[in-house]
Amino acid sequence: MINIHEKHMQRCLELAKKGLGFVSPNPMVGCVIVYEDKIIGEGYHRKYGQAHAEVNAINSVKNKSLLSKSTIYVSLEPCAHIGKTPACANLIVENNIPRIIIGSIDPYFQVAGKGIEILKTAQKEIITGVLEKQCIDLNKRFYTFHQNKRPYIILKWAETKDGFIDFIRTAYEKTKAFWITNKECKILVHKWRTEEDAFLVGTNTVLLDNPELTSRLWKGKNPKRISIDKNLKLPKDSHIFNNQAETIIFNSVKNQKNENINYVKIDFSENIIPQILENLYDLNIASLVIEGGTQTLQSFIDLNLWDEARVFVGNHIFKNGVKAPNFNKTQNKTETIGNSILKWFYNK
Repeated sequence: MINIHEKHMQRCLELAKKGLGFVSPNPMVGCVIVYEDKIIGEGYHRKYGQAHAEVNAINSVKNKSLLSKSTIYVSLEPCAHIGKTPACANLIVENNIPRIIIGSIDPYFQVAGKGIEILKTAQKEIITGVLEKQCIDLNKRFYTFHQNKRPYIILKWAETKDGFIDFIRTAYEKTKAFWITNKECKILVHKWRTEEDAFLVGTNTVLLDNPELTSRLWKGKNPKRISIDKNLKLPKDSHIFNNQAETIIFNSVKNQKNENINYVKIDFSENIIPQILENLYDLNIASLVIEGGTQTLQSFIDLNLWDEARVFVGNHIFKNGVKAPNFNKTQNKTETIGNSILKWFYNK
């Protein structure tokens, strides 16, 4: 027999997932309100800056007199601070909801246990840790951001069956990249772009491929585009400089913001990766996809600064060319996408 608390928390998780790509740097949160084992209200955090899950759930209850006899389930500890929205812990107290079932504790220092403390002070019945692992995993970006003070880092590349990511291209062949995988994989990557905060590529990738790094093949927002350009040599007609999305350029020359282009100066005499991550943390970027090239990807791998890797293997053999990153890890799962394979790795 399924645990009743787990059943309702599972619904919270289903609701919370709807916020993926819309709520960052806030967490995805789902909430249901139950009276006599029947859901009478539910909600989730829909968009950053808008009402939290608990607010939407309470507002959805038609008969507010039932709240004083109900149980509220929420996948993450109710917030205790007043930011862009009021404190949800106080809202629960104000509405006389007697029982609160919580999935996981909020890692953000302004909340972290303080929401629960407000509820305890109001003498509410509290149960924590219901489907805790699933609740934390759902918000792996949020937890990594607050606990490690950096974005959640996803490595992503496509390689041939024999381990190459590109031919050796001449100047004439720039922007003539050979597509290693298939259209389905390309669409999937564009979907990912709507779900993550930022995509980063190195100088050579911009010079060779001139990527747009937008989500034009999938409905949703464009991610922030990031590149490393030490001496500001990238052509100004490169696609990453168009007005389709915000672009951050890490360089050694200047700090300057022009419309949607943000130049951030860092010290290239020191290791630039920690500096980039520190700046992205300050810019509230909670998730980052490293899309290339090999040198940039290898820099993150060598520092063990990655949380997840998504590696496409296409149905081609090059025999020679640009080698894929040196990445001797054990894959966690594999899926077939047309004539290509997608391997998933998680850094524990």
